[in-house]
Amino acid sequence: ERARVAVLLPGVCAALADPRQPGLDDTCLEKLLDWFRSLTWFDPTVELVQDNPCLTELLSSVLALADPSPGILSFTLQLAGVLASSESRFQHLQQEKLLGRLFGPEGPRGSAAWEDASVRSAWLKGVHSMLHHLPALHCLCSTGGMDVIFTLQGDPSLFVASAASQLLVHMLTFSLESETSKALSTKDCDWPGCAQMIVEHIKESLQSSSAPHIEQSLKLLSSLFGSCFGSCYAAWTEVLWLDIAKQIESFLLEETVQAQPLLANLLLNVARSPAFCGTEGSFWALVTSALEHLTPAQAGPLAVGLLKLCKCPQDVRIQALTVLLQPMDCILRAASQPLECAGLLDESVSDPAAVESLLSSKTSCAGLLCQTLTHLEKLLSLKHLRVDLPCVSLLHSLMTILQFCNGFLSPTSPLGSTISRNLINCFRVQKSALDVLAALSEKKECDTLIGNLFDVLLAYLQSPNTSPTVLKKTFQATSKWLVHLQELSSSNSQWPQTEKILEDVLVVLQKRLCSPCWEVRDSSLEFLTSMVKCLRDQKEFRQCLLSSEVLRLTENLLEDPESYVRASAVTAVGHLAPIVCFASESPVTGNQYNRESIVAKLQEILSTDSEGFPRRAVISIFTKWLREGCTGQLEDTEHFVSRVIQTVEHDLDWEVRLGGLELVEVFCSQTICQLSQCPYAPVSSAVPSSTPQNELLQVFCRAKLFGFLFGSLCDCDKPVGQRACDVLVGLRGHFYPMSTLENPQEIEDSPAGRGIAWLQRTLRQGSLAQNFPVDGDVGVDFQDPESMMLALGAIDLLELHDELNKSSDHVEESPQSLLQDILAAVGSIEDNEVDCY
Repeated sequence: ERARVAVLLPGVCAALADPRQPGLDDTCLEKLLDWFRSLTWFDPTVELVQDNPCLTELLSSVLALADPSPGILSFTLQLAGVLASSESRFQHLQQEKLLGRLFGPEGPRGSAAWEDASVRSAWLKGVHSMLHHLPALHCLCSTGGMDVIFTLQGDPSLFVASAASQLLVHMLTFSLESETSKALSTKDCDWPGCAQMIVEHIKESLQSSSAPHIEQSLKLLSSLFGSCFGSCYAAWTEVLWLDIAKQIESFLLEETVQAQPLLANLLLNVARSPAFCGTEGSFWALVTSALEHLTPAQAGPLAVGLLKLCKCPQDVRIQALTVLLQPMDCILRAASQPLECAGLLDESVSDPAAVESLLSSKTSCAGLLCQTLTHLEKLLSLKHLRVDLPCVSLLHSLMTILQFCNGFLSPTSPLGSTISRNLINCFRVQKSALDVLAALSEKKECDTLIGNLFDVLLAYLQSPNTSPTVLKKTFQATSKWLVHLQELSSSNSQWPQTEKILEDVLVVLQKRLCSPCWEVRDSSLEFLTSMVKCLRDQKEFRQCLLSSEVLRLTENLLEDPESYVRASAVTAVGHLAPIVCFASESPVTGNQYNRESIVAKLQEILSTDSEGFPRRAVISIFTKWLREGCTGQLEDTEHFVSRVIQTVEHDLDWEVRLGGLELVEVFCSQTICQLSQCPYAPVSSAVPSSTPQNELLQVFCRAKLFGFLFGSLCDCDKPVGQRACDVLVGLRGHFYPMSTLENPQEIEDSPAGRGIAWLQRTLRQGSLAQNFPVDGDVGVDFQDPESMMLALGAIDLLELHDELNKSSDHVEESPQSLLQDILAAVGSIEDNEVDCY
């Protein structure tokens, strides 16, 4: 292929440089660049450009064009940067006087083409690719390239500005790597040449009166400290910080400076650097000052970031938590009269009036609370939080917010009344508060409020004003707290509230299952499934469930007009069945929930439902039942599996067919374990003479597994074929454990052998006839144990496995195919030569 590519490349380069040719698709050019990147990565030698002079000719030709298209010019700049990424190729291109004409003052940056953002972006990308050796760095610094990059930091195109910032980070890091020759002394250090230019630029910009320049430098500093520079160059990080700390402090104190919103991210990135591991020093004092002076909305992200740090000093961590909890504290105080009543916090870090003002405003109240609640949810998800959260007070505050939102709490304080009006029916805050509420279910210390909590949750579940999305969140929180309630009830058998709460929840659930809104019915079924998963072993739950109408209503929803609801009903029924009609104890008298009718209904959905979601749910439930041993003795299971796969093999939904293969895989594994003397022991011989082996083959053949598996190998959806091949390879590993496979040449003499040989050829072609498995007078009996034993031993399943696991574009993404496509696009080759994909 390398030779073919070498033949095609000159034509492609000529076509790209021809101004008469129509513009090529950007995707083709990007793929071409990716190919060159991979080539240059593995081969840094100069031979690539010497052996392919068409590449330098392309660069020269594009430079000679009076008005090259932005697309071709952008491609050329990036290609030149990629080619110049090694020092030897860089020197070669310098001798050809190409790099100066592309990246120097006489290049595109001084022409009308520079007005196009894609050209400016390509120039930056080309420089970035090139800067992997010192000659390129020195060349750029000596030809005014640094000033261009500094200017592009403020480019109106965000993509260009971001690329300029990333390039400066790379340059400073690379400069320190390559140009530092002596050990660093933080008291008396000299930045290396390129790094010095960048640092001086940052300092000058920070001291300027230009707000955009200050903002650009703060963003650049954030990127620097957040990159490997901050991690790998602790000493230099400290030097840089000492140079700018006073200026950063002044920004914090000057409240009018627009740069304040960027300071939180900058300080957080600096805090992550190993240079500031110690608990002493001016840096942490500045962080404390930031927590005091930034607005609550700005300080929140800084506070939560600090709380995630391992090395943050404890006093700073406590202050960060205080900042984060201040809005929650304000809510608690506002809900009580007088306002002097105890809240969440003993003291505040910053002025409480700022938080009160934001919560009093209709425009900012919800935003501040949602931000705070999101941060608290993140903290609660951490395994090791190095500061104690006041969980009981936090839960109290959350319940207060939820009561404000649904109008169930009418505070008498002026501040409370204002906040309540701001939050009424605020779905955003309700959803965020319920997320935190669910996360708090893991905390044992909240038990004292559990009765009040369920009052709030039940009020939301019962209220007709609760939106479907908020109801879904309420169900999720209720499910988590029900699990906690059961744990509490198990440890304290005298706990009086459990049964009453369960009864109340199921009464509400019955009403919601009958809702005219399909989203509500769907969420209700999901909640029921979640409850069954978590509480199925609890006696109180089973009793309450069996004495309610939930079972009947759930079964009715198997015929719901909405397919999502039918799918959720299938899942709920599938989880209910093992504890209601598959269990050893008989169900409650009068309950129509019986095994035969449920299985029949689900099989009917699998074979007749017009939508894919319910059918996928059925096959998933059938597989679950099989895993859990709910399908009876082996004979019953064999019949059950056979009937299911005969239904799913003709299903138009590939995910249903894939689910059928998963069912087969579980069945094979369980049957092998049941019929083998030792579950995981391989058989002693490849010959199917032992009774367990014969019996296994007979079971699999009676269940019609092999026809399904071999037919699935040629499924038009690749995941189905891959899974079928995996199952067959596993079966062959059981029946032929010592790799003593059949010789295909020796078995072709028998009728069965000829059928297997036909099957092997057919599988290699990748398609099966509609009347599979018959091919003229030659057929394969997929229910004959001897034939299937021969098939497993003779067909090269590993070859099929490799073929099926190849990427679908393994041909189309080849360099030869790409070059052919480009030539076809410009009309240089005949249509039948192109690999259209």
